[in-house]
Amino acid sequence: MEFSLKDLKPVKKIALIGTPIQIILTIAMGYGIGQLMGWDAKSSLWLGALVSLSSTMVLLKTLMNQGWLGTLSSKVMVGMLIVQDLAVVPLIVLLPMMNDPSLGWISLEIAILKTVVFLAGMILFGTRLLPLIMRYIAHLGSRELFLLAITAIGLGVGYLTYLVGLSFAFGAFVAGMVLSESDYGHQALSDIIPVRDLFGLLFFASVGMLLNPVFLMDHWQQVLILVLIVSLGKGFIFALLARIFKYGNVVPLAVGMGLFQVGEFSFVLAQVGVSTNSISHEVYSLVLSTAIITMFLTPIISGQTSRLYALRKRWFQHEPLDTINFPESGLQNHVIIVGGGRVGFRIAQVLKRLSVPLLIIEIDQLRVERAKHADIPVVFGDASHEVVLEAAETSSARLLIITTPEIVITQTIVERARKVNSEIQVVARAPGVEFLEEFKKLNISEVVIPE
Repeated sequence: MEFSLKDLKPVKKIALIGTPIQIILTIAMGYGIGQLMGWDAKSSLWLGALVSLSSTMVLLKTLMNQGWLGTLSSKVMVGMLIVQDLAVVPLIVLLPMMNDPSLGWISLEIAILKTVVFLAGMILFGTRLLPLIMRYIAHLGSRELFLLAITAIGLGVGYLTYLVGLSFAFGAFVAGMVLSESDYGHQALSDIIPVRDLFGLLFFASVGMLLNPVFLMDHWQQVLILVLIVSLGKGFIFALLARIFKYGNVVPLAVGMGLFQVGEFSFVLAQVGVSTNSISHEVYSLVLSTAIITMFLTPIISGQTSRLYALRKRWFQHEPLDTINFPESGLQNHVIIVGGGRVGFRIAQVLKRLSVPLLIIEIDQLRVERAKHADIPVVFGDASHEVVLEAAETSSARLLIITTPEIVITQTIVERARKVNSEIQVVARAPGVEFLEEFKKLNISEVVIPE
């Protein structure tokens, strides 16, 4: 839900053309590594395929922690990862065919057809159907039902992709991107964050449990060499492709240092290799160890991107600054109105007539639609959630008007808004004179008491 389909349109060229080139080059690199290690051609080719995939889960978590979501670098990386995930299906079919070339061509054609049908269906129908479902749920006004609907959509689309032959995670990821296109994306994200963090924790715990300490101790030299060569070689391939596709400034460096790891889908592919007797358990364990170590290193290495880029600018000629590398910002120095009821909507109408930039945050679907019909910018969501406040560009807002008289809600909104923007001025409603002292403790600029 952190990404939408429209966010990926600017990077479709490198995603659709560059990613297949990256996979081929990385397979060739892995094949060369396998040959140098004395493996046969089949095992070497499998090694190349296994290390060619990067980790969507690890990268997204890293981007969120670093605050890089929304940058051009992140869009390039996510776009390439989506195409990599799609490539898993033909790889799963093609690689075992080396054991018996007469088998599998029909399976490959069916798998590709299923993939195309699924993606076309999600783009043509999913982008229309899922927002309609969420709109109906939002009209019911139940927060619990809203969260349940988000979870059901993610699991349902994930299971659908599993039936098609794609990964469960990929389907849930696509469903999240489709939901982010709707008016309910920000609130959906804020509601799902606790669940996201829980599953993220389980993912990393399960990955850690796959590591075999005994194998790692016995083969530490091979693992170390493979980690170094794969990280440097794969990172260089990604950075070079970003440069070839005319991305400048920090983008090639960020892409190379963000996508060098071996991803979770390599586990699935490696399991297929073992089950079809295409690779030995030694190759499986070696790739598994390499993947886990590179995943662990990703936040550390990716976190050095800014420092390395600063050093690069000292040594090499400066490039003209490309501002698209930074997160896009639609509103500046605007007024945020929390609540689109009678008071909030009236304030919005007055500010609009005065040509003051503004935005309403509202959780009630009927009020959201009224604001949209009046051509007033509105974000569907709960203003007490930081994700919703960030979606409202609170960091660049000059004034926050809270129309609810509830002091507990006001306190939560003010505290979280000031985490995003410590300088923002706040105007709030108090239910009565007796609450003025409580509101003063919140350091609110102006308190209004209704008649």
